[in-house]
Amino acid sequence: MIFTEQDIKGVWVIEPKRFGDKRGYFSEVFRQADFDAHVGHVDFIQDNESFSTKGVLRGLHFQRGEWSQAKLVRVSMGSVLDVVVDLRHGSPTWGQHVAVDLSADNGLQLFIPRGFAHGFVVLSDEAQFQYKVDNIYAPQSEATLRFDDPSLGIDWRIPREEMVLSDKDKKGLPLSEMTPEFLEF
Repeated sequence: MIFTEQDIKGVWVIEPKRFGDKRGYFSEVFRQADFDAHVGHVDFIQDNESFSTKGVLRGLHFQRGEWSQAKLVRVSMGSVLDVVVDLRHGSPTWGQHVAVDLSADNGLQLFIPRGFAHGFVVLSDEAQFQYKVDNIYAPQSEATLRFDDPSLGIDWRIPREEMVLSDKDKKGLPLSEMTPEFLEF
């Protein structure tokens, strides 16, 4: 596997090796020892999967305080633009984002440490999105950062009128409300 830290410290793109022939390919997508050696140890406790159609935008979600989650995400069918925003107060990259194309074709994965908002938009007709997390889902601590906050400057690559959003995602909070008190609750 190739581990590449992004411009925001702690965010990693991971490229598993693929071994292919006329039948298809085999890929080892996670090995704890390799992950620990490059990124550091994370106790993943749950695997999740979502299925979405073209234009669905999920995010930018995060959990606050003790319920914060680190995630390792990948796409097993289709393609998405995956985006993470640094919400770690005191970080020199606070409010900045990383955007990565994740697809079944490229096999890339993205590691997102605790303290980040996360979201993705589906660019293909359909996408199957998988992620490991290191903490349980705690709805009382969940919050949404507004996906289209102009201060973030995210290019989602599809027109707003083609996006499919949940009510929760339409009502996300602006970056200006991400105070230390709010994030720690």
